[in-house]
Amino acid sequence: MTGLEIALVALVVFLASCLQGTIGFGLGMLAAPVIGLLDPGLLPGSIVLLAAGLTVFGVLRDRTSVDFRGTGWALLGMVPGTVAGALLVAALPPQTLALAVAGTVLLAVLLSVCGWRPRPRPAAVAAAGAASGLMGTATAIGGPPMALVWHGFSPARIRGTMSAFFLAGALVSITALAAVGSIGREVLLFSAALLPAVLLGFAASGVVNGRLDKVLVRRVGLAASTAGAVLVLVQAL
Repeated sequence: MTGLEIALVALVVFLASCLQGTIGFGLGMLAAPVIGLLDPGLLPGSIVLLAAGLTVFGVLRDRTSVDFRGTGWALLGMVPGTVAGALLVAALPPQTLALAVAGTVLLAVLLSVCGWRPRPRPAAVAAAGAASGLMGTATAIGGPPMALVWHGFSPARIRGTMSAFFLAGALVSITALAAVGSIGREVLLFSAALLPAVLLGFAASGVVNGRLDKVLVRRVGLAASTAGAVLVLVQAL
């Protein structure tokens, strides 16, 4: 990458880190498409490494608000969802899979806007975890299902719980990617170069969080979910 391209990626990562520090997800959704356009070989390793660091900060900041029981149910669903996502990636044309995933997210957002409020019961959280694992494996965008099922939480609880969930997922992904040799020297150096942007974005989210209430966080989450689905559609088409 040129210096200008790295600066562009750093700006996007800063904004994406601020978004994730505010609503609990958004790093992969915003940064993965940009990095993929400039150097696909840096994905998914760079996003997974940056997400792991960011979610550590998120868990530490909101540790007293984490719903560990809900996180456990979500992780229980994530494992089969991740396997299903890998199988679908191997079996379906990328465009078909992307369209199906994006369509599902947009339908869920529409239902939420119309008044659908899934309660965070164990079965619903596990199902959302499965959907997140599937979407994360297939498209690198796994936040929307969890945002929809945990929408009723306080902002701090949403951030903390989603950070705990995605931290566990990132650690699993790092282990798997390292085992198959997908995290090489170039990915490590690129991720290290972007770490300051992650730190600054997370710090900025602390300022933003003080100005958001529960209703506004939900609206931002729905808007981000919609944006993620649209990005997937654009990439597919």
